[in-house]
Amino acid sequence: TMEKKGMPTGLFVTHPLSGEQVPVWVGNYVLMTYGEGAVMGVPAHDERDFGFALKYGLPIKFVVAPAASPVSGQAPQAGQPLEWRPEFAAYGRCIASGKYDGLDFQAAVDAIAVDLQAIGLGEKQVQWRLRDWGVSRQRYWGCPIPLIQCPRCGDVPVPDEDLPVVLPEGLVPDGSGNPLSKTPSFYQCKCPKCGGEARRETDTMDTFVDSSWYFMRFASAGNDGAMVDERTAYWMPVDQYVGGIEHAILHLLYSRFWTRVMRDLGLVSVKEPFANLLTQGMVLNDIYSRKMSDGRSEYFNPTDVDVKLDAKGNRIGAVLRSDGQSVEWEGMRTMSKSKNNGVDPTELIERYGADSVRLFMMFKAPPEDSLEWSEDGVEGAARFLRRLWRTVYEHVNAPAPETATAQNESAAALVSTDRPAESLTDAQRALRRAAHATLAKVTGDLGRRRVFNTAIAAVMELMNALGKFEDCSPQGRAVRHETLELIVQMLSPITPHVCHALWRELGRQDPLIDRAWPKPDPHALVQDTIEIVVQVNGKLRGRVTVEANAPDDDVRAAALADKQVQKWIEHQPVRKVILVKGKLINLVV
Repeated sequence: TMEKKGMPTGLFVTHPLSGEQVPVWVGNYVLMTYGEGAVMGVPAHDERDFGFALKYGLPIKFVVAPAASPVSGQAPQAGQPLEWRPEFAAYGRCIASGKYDGLDFQAAVDAIAVDLQAIGLGEKQVQWRLRDWGVSRQRYWGCPIPLIQCPRCGDVPVPDEDLPVVLPEGLVPDGSGNPLSKTPSFYQCKCPKCGGEARRETDTMDTFVDSSWYFMRFASAGNDGAMVDERTAYWMPVDQYVGGIEHAILHLLYSRFWTRVMRDLGLVSVKEPFANLLTQGMVLNDIYSRKMSDGRSEYFNPTDVDVKLDAKGNRIGAVLRSDGQSVEWEGMRTMSKSKNNGVDPTELIERYGADSVRLFMMFKAPPEDSLEWSEDGVEGAARFLRRLWRTVYEHVNAPAPETATAQNESAAALVSTDRPAESLTDAQRALRRAAHATLAKVTGDLGRRRVFNTAIAAVMELMNALGKFEDCSPQGRAVRHETLELIVQMLSPITPHVCHALWRELGRQDPLIDRAWPKPDPHALVQDTIEIVVQVNGKLRGRVTVEANAPDDDVRAAALADKQVQKWIEHQPVRKVILVKGKLINLVV
C-alpha cells in the first residue's frame, strides 16, 4: 500500500538472452534480500512493477498470454492509461519471446535454464527454506554457551571438567540489556589454554535448543552424569507428537536435526524423534481497532466491545463500551498480544468451569483446523454438561421399583447366560445397541483417528436417545445406568472433572482415572433387523426394514412391496437389481 518511488541510475545491464539493454532503476519496494539485491522487473505481469512502470512511463511489454484473457503482446500505446487486471499475472503461454513463443510456464523455465547453462550464465538450483540456525540470544535465562573469548587464543571451549557453566542467581532483567554482560563475577575468567585474562561468553542459547531434545531427557530423568542413557532405547521415538501449527516448521525441523546429531554421536539409536504428528490449528478471535492521531492502530479486546446487529443478525458495526465510540472490525485472526484479542482462561473457568471450555474447544472443530472462538459456544458446552449432570441426578434419585436390584446393576448382567438378551424389550435392546455402537465409534475417533469433535457429537446423539427412553422397569433402569456409565467414561478424557464426580454418583468407588477403557459388547451390537435404503434408478425413493440376515430375495420383495417405491416404479418391469448387502438396494426400471 506504500507509494512506490524510484529513480534511474543511468546504468544499463545486458539481457543475457536477447542482448537488449535494460535500464537499472532504484525502487523503494524491492526486497534487499532477494537474490543479490537486484531483480528483473516484469511490468506487464507483476502488479507492483506495473504500477511503478505506469508512474514513471516505463515500457510495458506483454510476454505471457493468460488462457483466460489473451493480450496482444504489444506495449500499450503512449498516453493510454491501462488498469491492472489479475489475469495479467496468471500462467499462460509465451508471446513476443522469440524462440520461446508458444511454450507454457514449466516448458519455458526448462528451456531458458538450458540456454543459460549453455552459455555459462546460470543453472537450475534447489532453494532450501531452512536458514542458518542462530542459537544465541542476548538475555539471561537461556542455557549458557560454553565458550571463553581470549585476546590471544580466540574462542576457546570450556573444558569438559568445568562443565556445566552455571548461571548466577539473583540477577533481575530490567530491560536495559543482558544482565550477564554487566556481572563481572560471571564473565571475568582465565583462558583454559594460556591462562591469561579472558571473558566468558555472555550470550545464552535460544530456547529452541532445549525444546529440540527435552523429550529424550524425560526418558532419562534423574541421570546427572549424561544427557541421556539406555532408557531412551525403550521410550523413543515419541509415539504421538501434538503441536501448534506455528511449531510445525522450525521446532519440528530442529528436533529432527538435533536427533540425528545425537544419533551420529552415539547417544541415541533413532533417527526420527516422532512416530506420528498431529499439527493442531490456531484459535481465532475477532479483532477490533481504532486509528490514532499518529496513524497507529490501537486494538481493543472483544470483551470490551459491543457489536451492533441488524434485524437478520448481520454485523453492522461495533462500539467500545468505555466511551461509546465506534471501532473497526478487522475480521477473525489468530489470538495474539499485539492484536489484544486473547481470552482470559481464568475468567472463563470461573464462569463456566474448565470442562466446559475444554468441551467447546474439542467439539467446535477437528484438531487440525482453525477454531473460531465463541463465548456462545462455551455457554452451549456448559448447557450440555448441566444436562448430563441433571440426567445422572434424576437417575440416581429416582424411586427404585420394588423388584429393582442394586442401583449400579448393569445391563450387561441382565443379558448374561441366566438372563438372555431376549428378555430385554425392543426399546432396551435399541438403547444398548446405540450405547455400544457409540462406544465403538468414540474408541476409534479418540484412539486411532485423533478426531474429538465427531466423538463428542456421537455422545450427544446418544444423550438424545437416552432422553427419549422412558422405561422405568428394573431392566430399563439397568440399561439406563449402563448407558450413563458409558457416557461418563467416553467423555472423561475431555471433561475429566465433571466425569470424575458423576462416576462416584453412579455408585462407583474406584477413581474413574484408574478404570480401563471400556470395550463394546459384541452381543449388544447384534441387530435383529436393519434398515435398507431403496433407490429407483439411483435416486432415493424409500426405506424398508428387514431381518439382519434376510436373503436377497426377501430384501427385493420388501423393496418392491413398499408403497413409496411402488409409486416410482408404476408397474414398469424391473430390468436390474443392484444390492449392497446390509445397506441399499437399487431397482433399475
